[in-house]
Amino acid sequence: GSWSELVASWELFRYGPATKTTERRSLAQRRHNLSQRLESKTALSRRAVYFTEAQRLAVAAGFAEYIERSGLEVYACAVLPDHVHLTFRRFRLSAEQVLIQLKAAATRSLVEKQIHPFLADAPGGRPPKCFARGGWDVFLDSPEDVSRAIRYVEENPVKEGLPPQHWDFVTPYPNGFVTDGSPAQNTSSV
Repeated sequence: GSWSELVASWELFRYGPATKTTERRSLAQRRHNLSQRLESKTALSRRAVYFTEAQRLAVAAGFAEYIERSGLEVYACAVLPDHVHLTFRRFRLSAEQVLIQLKAAATRSLVEKQIHPFLADAPGGRPPKCFARGGWDVFLDSPEDVSRAIRYVEENPVKEGLPPQHWDFVTPYPNGFVTDGSPAQNTSSV
């Protein structure tokens, strides 16, 4: 991941050292060796997760359950085949803790619906995790930044060739700072 300093797997290390970054913006557009990246994926202990439509709906159902139970305010959400984008209001938990809770709720939903991507790898037990550890957190300081992040999240499915997504758990952004003066947070998880 983006925060890794060490490649602990020999099978992966042979493709090069970790490329840690402290950037707070996406570096996905940087030039890289695509064939080497694709070849390195063959050395992973499990196949990369690519959610089907049914699995994306289950992930969203898990999110909805957590959001309703916790009171988290989400201003935008995109559940894509290989990553998720969320824009949400500052919360009583840290962004990292919110991501852990959301991923746990999504995992429960996938298991309950018997469509977890690694269910076959765990007959009678808990399947291996299907989400990456951590996430990419960007804290937004102005209503303009929040609005821009919401647009980015809402446009992401279309950029990926999917229809626009509209989730019942998404709350319209109040077009400015919320009443306590706290900015929202934009968090992407891969």
